[in-house]
Amino acid sequence: MISALFTPFSIPFLAFLILFIFSYLRIMPLQYKLIVLGVVYSFTILLPMLTIFIFRKINGFSPIDLMERKRRFMPFILTIISYVFCLFMMHRLNIPWYMTGIILAALIMMIICVILNLRWKLSEHMAGSGAIVGGLVAFSALFGYNPVWWLCLFILIAGILGTARLILSHHTLGEVIGGFAVGLVCSLLVLHPLSNILFRVFLF
Repeated sequence: MISALFTPFSIPFLAFLILFIFSYLRIMPLQYKLIVLGVVYSFTILLPMLTIFIFRKINGFSPIDLMERKRRFMPFILTIISYVFCLFMMHRLNIPWYMTGIILAALIMMIICVILNLRWKLSEHMAGSGAIVGGLVAFSALFGYNPVWWLCLFILIAGILGTARLILSHHTLGEVIGGFAVGLVCSLLVLHPLSNILFRVFLF
């Protein structure tokens, strides 16, 4: 259950959902929020899952087959392409940089994971957890709220998730910690107001 929530697929959609429910962005018109959530869902969850499903059927792979490091690259590439389209669409819709930045942070995180997976089976689940923690810190600096309780909750969830990945022998301790670090750093670099000047220029 936790593993299904904290994957690169679901993190952007969850982030937007949290922003629209718990931040001042909840005052935005319902139609606007539905459009943004629809775009994010379509390009970060629906389209990647659909293309990966078609890829599996064409090649006769089972979900377990895709857990092998050498077979993980094509699903990652398909997902990255979908995220690029999402970024382009959000740019065309003039969505603010701090929202578009969520997609950019997830995209950079996945590209780094693909590169590192050439040698190291990094945990994408932990990368997603790290991205959430980094996003909380970044948005707390941007919106001026106290994130302590949220941080406690998501750090606890990250610990549970990392422990589950170790118990199931899907990853080593280094792969779990490395995945968390990649997600954390990507979120902070792209979203934090003290470090994202270059990315803001890119997004506009």
